[in-house]
Amino acid sequence: MLKQYLQFKLSQKLSPQQIQLMKLIQLPTQAFEQRLKQELEENPALESGKEESDSLSDDFDDTYEADSDSDSIDTEDINIDDYLSDDEIPDYRTKANNYSADDEEKSVPYAAGISFNKYLLNQLNTSYLNNEEWSIAEFLVGSVDESGYIRRPISDILDDLAFTQNIYTEEKTIEKVLALVQELDPPGVAARSLEECLIIQLKRKEVTPSVELATAILEKSFEQFTKKHYKKLIQKHNISEEELKDAISEIEKLNPKPGGSYSGNNRMIEHVVPDFSIKIVEGELELTLNGRNAPELHVSREYNNMLKGYKDSKEKSKAQKDTVMFIKQKLDAAKWFIDAIRQRQQTLFITMNAIMQYQKEYFLTGDERNLRPMILKDIADKIDMDVSTVSRVANSKYVDTPYGTKLIKEYFSESMKNDQGEDVSTKEIKKILENVIREESKKKPLTDDKLAAILKEKGYPIARRTVAKYREQLDIPVARLRKQI
Repeated sequence: MLKQYLQFKLSQKLSPQQIQLMKLIQLPTQAFEQRLKQELEENPALESGKEESDSLSDDFDDTYEADSDSDSIDTEDINIDDYLSDDEIPDYRTKANNYSADDEEKSVPYAAGISFNKYLLNQLNTSYLNNEEWSIAEFLVGSVDESGYIRRPISDILDDLAFTQNIYTEEKTIEKVLALVQELDPPGVAARSLEECLIIQLKRKEVTPSVELATAILEKSFEQFTKKHYKKLIQKHNISEEELKDAISEIEKLNPKPGGSYSGNNRMIEHVVPDFSIKIVEGELELTLNGRNAPELHVSREYNNMLKGYKDSKEKSKAQKDTVMFIKQKLDAAKWFIDAIRQRQQTLFITMNAIMQYQKEYFLTGDERNLRPMILKDIADKIDMDVSTVSRVANSKYVDTPYGTKLIKEYFSESMKNDQGEDVSTKEIKKILENVIREESKKKPLTDDKLAAILKEKGYPIARRTVAKYREQLDIPVARLRKQI
């Protein structure tokens, strides 16, 4: 039996241009500059800088359809005057005036240097190694990660040397060369664990009773040390509390990530470029958009002249017709991109301005307790934009404030009610929790239950499990691991 159904479906699809605009809005300053550079390279009709002469109008004729069977076309097929109109618009400038001269700096000079691995190999040049040992040493240095560790068993390294380097050796030979690599600077490099890293550093220090005790603790009681079982350490090593305190002090001076101490490390260095700047001028907030987000763009004068030449020519061949079609496509793309950048600027500025006004009390004082509960919908409703648009701005942009450079999404938080029934930001509660933990006695740190009780006394009735969640989000360990002698 056949059945017929009539179904109505309402759907909204974004055009390719809208999708591209959303992608442009999401880009932070440095990525936007790369996207701009790419567009300038791919579209010869788009040029940067000020246009010296009058450029094209805003109105483009989209009604032209090519007739591939015709050898000649009439100038009426394309309204050339729409492209060549001599109006009052000097160019398609997208330059914004709301940024300071400091923002004109386009590049940051970086000091040249060698990679971390090269730095280690250079030190090995002073050691006597035969060909096999040198090859092993090179492989070991190449296995050092960005923190300065070799996090692989000797047996795996032995297999890799055989399969990838065609070097057949023994584990004891690798261990011998590894011991040599571990003598390089910075101290602790090429260790296979945190325990080994710290012990290597201690053994290179001047021998004192505290250093000897610290070494013994790491070698014989590492797990008890990491769990801060101080009473067990005192009993096991038959020492006083003061001696233990001195030994722990020696350990705390060591570097758990020796690779991070080398400034020429081969890690990618991320430089945050603020997309906005907020300043306090005569008691009022002033918002500026980084000038690197507001380039001057215009349509190519050469393409303008090409259209003039087509309009003035008497004979119009098919080749000329194809050329004009190509020019039109590039001009349309250039106009769209310029308009998209203008929309991007407006969207960024309007969104950040709404956030700044919403959190005005915080930006005037810098006190995180003044941060109001704020979700994406609050700002979206305020500026009459989609939540996804606000999210694209907040998740990828930074703002320079008198209190440091912050990721915008950090100003968003859920709300909770205090004992007065008022909505307060979870960030406010986290700040108070952080302050309570900072002021606690480190000899007897507060448990999550006690923290919950203190917060309740301060007017924030939240459960112990919520306290634990906030503590973990603040990257604060449990009470036992915060304990000090």
